[in-house]
This record gives sequence, C-alpha cells and structure tokens, in this order.
Amino acid sequence: MTASSPASRPPVVAGIELGGTKCIAMLGSGPDDIQDEVRVPTTTPGETLAALEAVLDRWSGFAAVGIASFGPVSVDRAASDWGSITTTPKPGWADTPIAPQLAARYRVPIGFHTDVVGAALGEGAYGAAMGLADHAYMTVGTGIGVGLVAGGAPVAGMTHQELGHLRPVRVKGDDWPGICPFHGACVEGLASGPAIVARTGTPAPDLPVDDPAWDLVAHAIAQACAAVVLTGVPRRIVIGGGVMVGTPHLFPRVRRMLHDSLAGYLVTAELAELDSYVVPPRLGGQAGPLGALVLAHRALAG
Repeated sequence: MTASSPASRPPVVAGIELGGTKCIAMLGSGPDDIQDEVRVPTTTPGETLAALEAVLDRWSGFAAVGIASFGPVSVDRAASDWGSITTTPKPGWADTPIAPQLAARYRVPIGFHTDVVGAALGEGAYGAAMGLADHAYMTVGTGIGVGLVAGGAPVAGMTHQELGHLRPVRVKGDDWPGICPFHGACVEGLASGPAIVARTGTPAPDLPVDDPAWDLVAHAIAQACAAVVLTGVPRRIVIGGGVMVGTPHLFPRVRRMLHDSLAGYLVTAELAELDSYVVPPRLGGQAGPLGALVLAHRALAG
C-alpha cells in the first residue's frame, strides 16, 4: 500500500464555521481536498441550523463534524450544556445547543470549540503557525478574541479564554471609556472595529494612517499580546480579523509596543525576532472552516 493510496488518506469530514453574520460549511479532508463549500446566512437559530442540516444531509457519508462557533460557548465535555452557545449578546442565540442537535441527527463524532480556536487550529495545521505545538491566534475585528494552543491542543478549563476582555494598562491621558457593555475599556472595548468607529467616527479601513487613534488601538492590542506571552507562552502569535488584516501598518506598531511592554523580562529566540513572532494569518478567511475540519478529525481520533 503506497502513501498515496485511498486507504491512507485522511477521511472526509464536515466542518462548520458558525459566525455572527454567516456560516461556512466545508466538506473535505484538508486544504488540498475541499470537495464542497457552502455559505449560509446566520439568521435565527432555527433557520440557520435547518439550512446547515440541509447541506449536511446532501453531503452524507462524512466521518465526523467539527464546529467552530461564535460565543461564548460551553466547551467542557463534562458540562450539561456542552456544545451550546451560552450567554451571547446575539439576539435569540443564547442557550442554543448546536453540537448536541447535530450529534443526535448524524450519529458521528462531533468536535466543538470557539471560532477563534478553530482559526488557531487551522493556522497551526496548515498556515502561519504550521509545525508549532504552542501558538496563539488573535482576531481583531467586530470583537477581539484569542485562541491558545499548547502541546498541540486547545487550552481550556471550565470554559474557553476571554482575553479580549482583559482591562489593559491605559495610555497616559487617555480616559475614553470604551464601548464594551460589560467592561467598558477592555481590549475589545478599546480596539475592536466598533470601538474605532465610536472613538473616531470613522471605520478602520477609512481612518488615515497618521490618525493618533491608531497608537491607542495598537497599545491595547499590544497589551493583550503581552498577556498572551506571559500566560500561554506561545511560540508565535497570529493576528487576523478585519481591523488587523485591513490595516497592515498596525503590525509594526503592535510589535514595537509589545517589545516595550515586555521590557526585556523574557529572553527567548522567538521574542528576539518579533517580525516573525507576531504575524498575519496565512489562510485568510479559510482559517476558520479549515480549523473546523481539524476539530472534526480530532473528534474522530477520540
């Protein structure tokens, strides 16, 4: 039996990236074997899950399903609400049992985690963190979240990380209150896309490069990166999302401010080269659905 024989290829699985505005369902075994990809708008839970089930019904024959979902979600397999969206502010979606519903319908192994952990797994398996067992993925867009991978596995305890809601050290003289309805001036409340609009009146893609707000945004993101470095100790941080990817001038600012924040406390080969330590994603918008395929493969492997 050769390495390229059908029996040695990864099994075909289904992956779903469940986003706040759209869902991407993918059928395949990996980035070199994507057999189908379907986008479904995220409306109500009933309509959205019915549309996704119609896609999965049409595919059939997949060995497992992976779900990378917006949250907060319950990722503790021992919890009674495992696989559910929990306290999300998205109207109508709180306490929606995503994974249990699909598990009951298809009777295959189900992998379930946050959308940002899905992206982290995708970038780790196929993208900018490939070959690294310890890495982090941060998304900076409508919200801010972080997925940590350590020893090749997502880091989780009673639930997943919520590092976007850390309250950062503020720039001296900046007392803008932020927009997070829970924490005001947390990282998400200061540096997300909606926060940039609220502070400046201008969407991030249209804000001039020399606007002083950019340094405030970069400072908050760098503070989050410093927290990730000091807690998850990843060997690379990949940062995606519309704010970062659409404004590449942010990366140099974040790297410089991360360097200043760490103040030489940690000395490692990775941190000595911040240009290759804090990097953009390689998979772009495919990181999430490909990460959902990785979750499916992991569920199948037990």
